[in-house]
Amino acid sequence: MSRYRMLQTPPRMIMTPGPVAVDPRVLRAMSLPILGQFDPAFTKIMNEVMVMLRASFQTKNHWAHPIDGTSRAGLEAMIASLIEPGDRMLVPIYGRFGDLFVEIGERYGAEIHTLNCPWGTVFDPEEIIAEIKKVRPKVVALVHGETSTGRMQPLAEVGKACRELDVLLVVDAVATYCGADVRADEWNIDALIGGAQKCLSIPSGIVPLTYNDRVDQVIKRRKKVERGIATDADRLAGSSTPIRSNYFDLSQLQDYWSERRLNHHTEATSMEYALHEGLRLVLEEGLENRFKRHKVNEAALMAGMEAMGLRLFGDPKCKMPTVTCVSVPDGVNADEVRDILLNHFAIEIAGSFGALQGKIWRIGTMGYACREDCVLHVLAGLEAALIRCGAKIDRGKALQAAMDVYVQELAAVEN
Repeated sequence: MSRYRMLQTPPRMIMTPGPVAVDPRVLRAMSLPILGQFDPAFTKIMNEVMVMLRASFQTKNHWAHPIDGTSRAGLEAMIASLIEPGDRMLVPIYGRFGDLFVEIGERYGAEIHTLNCPWGTVFDPEEIIAEIKKVRPKVVALVHGETSTGRMQPLAEVGKACRELDVLLVVDAVATYCGADVRADEWNIDALIGGAQKCLSIPSGIVPLTYNDRVDQVIKRRKKVERGIATDADRLAGSSTPIRSNYFDLSQLQDYWSERRLNHHTEATSMEYALHEGLRLVLEEGLENRFKRHKVNEAALMAGMEAMGLRLFGDPKCKMPTVTCVSVPDGVNADEVRDILLNHFAIEIAGSFGALQGKIWRIGTMGYACREDCVLHVLAGLEAALIRCGAKIDRGKALQAAMDVYVQELAAVEN
């Protein structure tokens, strides 16, 4: 008998801000046979992925492709490819992931300038624009949806100002991509990084991104083909200030994703299948329908929380539709409630970071988990866990309030 057990995982309803459950149709696609990375059948899949990425990002950019790695791999690839030592980079911070942009930028030698506002709020765009005019950065790096606080930063005015001032706008849309409206071209976003394991509902391990000609010009100036595969012409044309990272070098990835098909890495074939199927499902549903579905389930979850007597965290005017933050009631241990949910109901919700740790729960309604049954289950489980922990709540009202939202939405559709 084998010493090693067959791998099994417990059933879970994942209601965090990511990862979320993977759509079964994506899992089916991932089980398809492996193809060689230069097999014409596989390069056809790559080309189809690029077409669907353009549609999902609402862009006409030529460059719309994934890179292998978790979401921060996409962020690092963009910063690594744009920033040279001494370049100015402005980062408005309203949660944890603004600080991540700072971390990455510092490591590539950027001169970092930051703006800060209280967690639970976002910036007035005019405040960011005024700082851009003051600092005159090469790059503004901005988070669209900040999962640590559940807030969403308006981008259109900032993008317009960046374009007028010839500043590159790099946006982290990891938590909003395919769940909230993100308009790459209309909002003048130069580089946009999406997420896989959130509203797209595929496994973490591949990052969709897109960037325009303004970004492409910077990347091409820094191009240097890897020594072992470079031609004589490549060596003569090589940049004197190449992109510091090999793995995150977007100029080399361009050669891989173009007709040249110059080898950069061995593509994660099954993840490419997952991305293809995930994008197909998004576009089959339709972006507007998908955005509406996220807003309806958000409304039902919020109605249930408030009917229970819980207080929602943060400024409601800038709330993300994909993440709801709930203040932990006085006298309640946040982690104890989460443990009850996980161990008795097989439901996972998230805590938070930094100053908010132990003070809020974060509940994701994203992608495949953005469904009525998921919302009702988490409300029922949370009510039971809170009662178990001695919290004073309004019993029996949460589910009814959420169901009222769904009934009203159904009636509106039918009419």
